[in-house]
Amino acid sequence: MTLAVADGVGGTRGGGSARSSVAGDYQTLLQFLYRAPIGLIQADLAGEIEIINPIAARLLMPLSHDGALANLFVALADVAPQLRQLAASTADASGMVCEALRLKLPAGRRGHERPGYLSISLFRFDASGLMAVLVDGTIEALREEETLSRGLGAAARLDSLTGMPNRLAVIERLRMVMQRPTNDADRAFALFYITCDRLRQVDDAFGRPAGDELLSLLADRLNAMLAEHHPWTVNASAGAMAAHIDEGRFIVMLEGARRRSDVDAVAQRLVDLLAEPYLIGPGEIHCGASIGVVLNESAAVDADTVLQYASLAMAEAERSGGGRFVVFEKAMQQRAKQRTDLEADLRRAIAENQLFVVYQPVVGLQAPGYAGGGVDRSVGVEALVRWRHPTRGILPPDLFIGMAEECGVIRPLGEFVLRTACDQFMAWQAQLGAAAPRLLAVNLSRGQIGEPGLVAKIDAIIRSSGIPPARLQLEVTESLAAQSHAVQSRLHELKALGLTLALDDFGTGYSSLSSLVRFPVDTLKIDRSFVTDAPTSPRRRALVDAAIRVAHALDMTTVAEGIENEAQAKVVRDFGCDKGQGYLYSEPLVSGDLVRWLRGA
Repeated sequence: MTLAVADGVGGTRGGGSARSSVAGDYQTLLQFLYRAPIGLIQADLAGEIEIINPIAARLLMPLSHDGALANLFVALADVAPQLRQLAASTADASGMVCEALRLKLPAGRRGHERPGYLSISLFRFDASGLMAVLVDGTIEALREEETLSRGLGAAARLDSLTGMPNRLAVIERLRMVMQRPTNDADRAFALFYITCDRLRQVDDAFGRPAGDELLSLLADRLNAMLAEHHPWTVNASAGAMAAHIDEGRFIVMLEGARRRSDVDAVAQRLVDLLAEPYLIGPGEIHCGASIGVVLNESAAVDADTVLQYASLAMAEAERSGGGRFVVFEKAMQQRAKQRTDLEADLRRAIAENQLFVVYQPVVGLQAPGYAGGGVDRSVGVEALVRWRHPTRGILPPDLFIGMAEECGVIRPLGEFVLRTACDQFMAWQAQLGAAAPRLLAVNLSRGQIGEPGLVAKIDAIIRSSGIPPARLQLEVTESLAAQSHAVQSRLHELKALGLTLALDDFGTGYSSLSSLVRFPVDTLKIDRSFVTDAPTSPRRRALVDAAIRVAHALDMTTVAEGIENEAQAKVVRDFGCDKGQGYLYSEPLVSGDLVRWLRGA
């Protein structure tokens, strides 16, 4: 490492005019480096410092743990750990690695009460070398904070958890950009509305502090990404902004983003970046993101509506399964209105008894005579809700259960299904005797499982209907059962009523076969996606076999869902699966049709 701290520049001895000229140029360069009002560093691609001027040394020295300044990346590791990777990922032999990346320095390192800021620009000047420009950015950062605090104060525009700008700051930035002349290239922007897909599950499973840490780490990733050089911006002055506007919801705004292909690339980069695991406590947490995108050409005339559009697109991404991005389209407004109207209709439907219950038979696969096509028809039924809409006809639950969760009517809806099904089950016992179903299965939703009075309410329904608790089976999805200790504790409370519990849709959630021992369940229901592919996929067939073996080892009953043909039925029966349900045997039926089916009609 060479430190350019020469007191003066002297001449050379001998060697001719050409050699003197080269030496003079080098001395002039050293003098420039020494006197330059900014920090300058030359380093190799590994970060090993070759030349550093005094200002750069002064700016970096407070960051050095041992007082040595041998490697740029090592010196900045605490405040810019991403710098080494950014330099390595710059494919061009020359070009910008990062431009004016602002680094917040810990107060203790600078000896001030409040943190200072260091601004660094790094670029490759050839295939083997790096040049860094360092500037003390404290005054500029403080000036920006003062500008931001003018009027309502800095606290009104900053999020207390992440230190990022908040919703108010985003609104102000949007208004500023949208008020530019229509022919101004800087009026172009793209806004990304980001929601953390599993924040609630993380809070429930690990506690609120873990959720807060997750949000802070997510914020760090967004800030680090925006600190990189942006090839999609129109010019060097185009801005980028990341903000935390609500619990688990972030905004990234890019000015100068004009091409749709660039915007899509950024959105996918965000999806991939946020899907990487987060190291919290002793382990990793996986938490993807759903992103809604608004482009300036589809934006409204005011900033609040832009955020509304972005939120609509984000909701579409969530409903599509999460972990993806969706770009706003005008048709989303109409769909949102339809959902709002349907929500009002759903509230009315509960009050006006438009909901009704159908029952899908569950058959015994190991009954005598199965080889000849016979099954035990009286094993049980699963209760499923339907909606007789006055203008849209019969609606299946996938069109309104999620909405019921969102708008808070899932509890009365779930109570209606359970009470109706229990009363009907007891009516069949009196009507059919030995031919009546022996077990009633009813689903519990995410919204119900967290209801404080759920156990007492179910106990009251059991008592009022007269159904023996052992004849009632409540079903929860695998992903819900694996969600948190609170959910598992609630399952134990329900089990104490004497009823049975089933783990539904097994194979689609977050648990593994080895984790089944943690769940207080009596029945394992294998998801239809595994059953459908079992006859043709050796991998799926092996998984079905393993699930059945482990369940039986734990004294659980097994049910194969979605059986539609004899080939599927044969596979699960040969593996020893106890029960099955699906259209091979019967579609969901209203009570009268079910009675006829049970009688073999």
